[in-house]
Amino acid sequence: MEELAHCPLCHATTFELKFESRDYFLTKEQFRVVTCSNCSLSFTNPRPKTTELGKYYKSDKYISHSNKANNLTNLLYKFVRHLTIWQKYKLIKSSLKNPFNIDHLDYGCGTGHFINYTTQKGWNSIGYEPDNTSYNHHNHLIFNDLNEIPEDQTFDVITLFHVLEHVAELNETLHLLLSKLKPSGTLLLALPNHKSADAVHYAEYWAGYDLPRHLYHFSQESISQLSIKYGIKIERKVPMLFDSFYVSILSEKYRNSSFAFVKGILNGMRSNLKARRDMQYSSLIYLLKR
Repeated sequence: MEELAHCPLCHATTFELKFESRDYFLTKEQFRVVTCSNCSLSFTNPRPKTTELGKYYKSDKYISHSNKANNLTNLLYKFVRHLTIWQKYKLIKSSLKNPFNIDHLDYGCGTGHFINYTTQKGWNSIGYEPDNTSYNHHNHLIFNDLNEIPEDQTFDVITLFHVLEHVAELNETLHLLLSKLKPSGTLLLALPNHKSADAVHYAEYWAGYDLPRHLYHFSQESISQLSIKYGIKIERKVPMLFDSFYVSILSEKYRNSSFAFVKGILNGMRSNLKARRDMQYSSLIYLLKR
């Protein structure tokens, strides 16, 4: 493990303990989440060293890196994934002045479903995925080494769907991505929101924390701080309505609840209804521009 002495976002040195919890998905190890007193970013601390992070993903049940649907929850995830791919494409397209001949990088592309779809729509899409066990090696659109992407190549759109919270080198990664973004380009971040009603309800059992794979736990306030730091503007925030259901079902399982699926659906619905008043959805998409 490594313990961070500075906040990954603002480099402050004063943190408050938020809670202690476990890796309910895989190892059952204990972890701690702290909140920066200066910028409000919550993060896992201590956390596994970068060289050790890979072992926390080594499971065929980690559905975002797999095509297997071996239970009802994963079947739901796969069904929703097909639906949301179209929604994500429509959202990005609506934000572009010229939605044709788009150069697109999907950073942390997982199995590559999204770039396969956007390529069919005429975009020049490529994906970066460091975990080369998660995709079909015949997919020539996916790279697992950033050095394989031409150094001078830039993009109209860079997407990170539930990826930034996994990235060990937060500032280095954001600097790199912004250097690859065209002056009028769009950076899209999809992130869990630990201030959502379902996060508050499940507390340390909330599957959106996904310890220790999620190194950072963002809120709208911390993303606002991030945008100020990097000189980019939040153009739009869009809820990911299905996430509250999926995360609530997993959270019920982590609590060993009876009728976890039914309870998860009901709590996901309650979370979305409450968020209509305060915009604190389980996950949010942030569209950012320079």
